Amino acid sequence: MNKKNILVTGGAGYIGSHTLVELYNSGFNPVVVDNLSNSSLNNITGAEQIIKSKIDFYKVDCKDFDQMDKLFKELTNIDAVIHFAAYKSVEESVRQPNKYFSNNVGSLETMIDLMNNHDVNNIIFSSSCNVYGTPEFLPVNELAPFGKAESPYGETKQLCEKLLEESEINSISLRYFNPVGSHPSCLIGDCSADKPNNLVPIICEVASGKRKSMQIFGNDYDTHDGTCVRDYIHVVDLAKAHTMAVNHILNNTKIKTAYNIGVGKGVSVREVIDSFEKVNDLKISYEIGSRRSGDVEQIYSDNKKINNELDWFPVMTFESALESAWNWEKLKNL
Repeated sequence: MNKKNILVTGGAGYIGSHTLVELYNSGFNPVVVDNLSNSSLNNITGAEQIIKSKIDFYKVDCKDFDQMDKLFKELTNIDAVIHFAAYKSVEESVRQPNKYFSNNVGSLETMIDLMNNHDVNNIIFSSSCNVYGTPEFLPVNELAPFGKAESPYGETKQLCEKLLEESEINSISLRYFNPVGSHPSCLIGDCSADKPNNLVPIICEVASGKRKSMQIFGNDYDTHDGTCVRDYIHVVDLAKAHTMAVNHILNNTKIKTAYNIGVGKGVSVREVIDSFEKVNDLKISYEIGSRRSGDVEQIYSDNKKINNELDWFPVMTFESALESAWNWEKLKNL
């Protein structure tokens, strides 16, 4: 039986590379497009080592219509697209909003045009819980309206979901909460060229000595310990959700929907630091700073919709995510 071909944009990135492994293990043939602007070829070779097979890779910018058009003509039989390619820092988006609108929205517009031109009808979109802004109720479910985006990054994800809603293409938007950890092999992980802006990679840099200490941005929030609360999902569980979404979209003729991908439990910044210290037997130096622009006070998911419709459930523990994150940090610096 011929394997279904899945075009994975941004497949050399953190979540993309983990998804390549899960796609292959589920019987799909992933084909990667990535311009490597904020990712690494090491994630492709690492994924190849895990699956013991070659992965087709094309170094192309998704916004480059002509190059992408050539690629679509060359591949001819793409069954679905998973669109990861995007900038992802909330903090940077506040400083450089135009960069985020141009890239995140522009690359999806290009992709929709190409898919229409080449009769490719299925897309899984890498969205975010940032589409909810500051949610009106917790846990937040998919029926919650899009709130005022707290950052340009969040706004780009809202705009992208609206573009898909208005397109003719079958689409599933996966609204990630906070991905953490690495594949147990530690052959793939977060290779972002940027300075980390997410909590766990920053903690890892403090642990490795790259940073002397870290800042907690605000301890006066209306949460149980005054620090921000998030829903942390192991990247391997998140990757498996993409494979299930691909199966679902290929088996339904007309579909436009979205799913929350989270554990359904909120963990505070202080609790993450405490857990990291305990799991890895380390001490993390931190100080309290002022609140950071773009941060939502607390958000965590209601994940019942994906539980019921795709039979997806998170199985990896938070502790294993923190352990693998630290193992990845140590290995990538060797």
